[in-house]
Amino acid sequence: MNARSQIFELSVEGRQIEEVFHYTQEGSYSIGTVGIVDVDCDFVDFTYVRVGSDALDLTLKKEVSIFRDTLRSVDGPGSGQISLEFFQKKRARWPFPAECIPWEVWTVKLDILTLANENERQICREKLGEILSEKVIHIAGAMNKHEYVPKMPNQAELDLIFDTTIPDVQPYLFRMSHQTTGPSPSSVGTTMRKFIKDTLAL
Repeated sequence: MNARSQIFELSVEGRQIEEVFHYTQEGSYSIGTVGIVDVDCDFVDFTYVRVGSDALDLTLKKEVSIFRDTLRSVDGPGSGQISLEFFQKKRARWPFPAECIPWEVWTVKLDILTLANENERQICREKLGEILSEKVIHIAGAMNKHEYVPKMPNQAELDLIFDTTIPDVQPYLFRMSHQTTGPSPSSVGTTMRKFIKDTLAL
């Protein structure tokens, strides 16, 4: 099966890494609602809405924090990517483990900027807020398309589709992975840094 894939590329300062991530996917086997929470960013001019599950939020923030720490420890302006993969399990015969079949992958690629002064930071903060707003609109459009999602399972197969370990919400099974690299001679990040510097020169 080919997984549906979405990739976003952004240039950010190290302190903005966590604020460009948010989780909007919600899945539940029972009728009801988890609620939503408004989140105001500290280092980006942006407010977003997340699912009102503190346990899910903590799980995702833990993964993003590990990515942030790894990315910020790279010598010099680096880059990296973090992926959120949704999958379903297919039971296998003993003694083999269940097979994990991805059905959707969301990837965010980041290039780290080093800005010289507060004026540059303010311009970057505003531009990044605008870019994130556009990405949220894109995500909402992609989520509204009628594409593949796993069929609703019967009660005995619930854990093949949904993560039942989180007490107040049962999202689709997911996992996060990340990788980082050092400075690259030519990349989207280099182009974005040049664009911001040219904008500041005006």
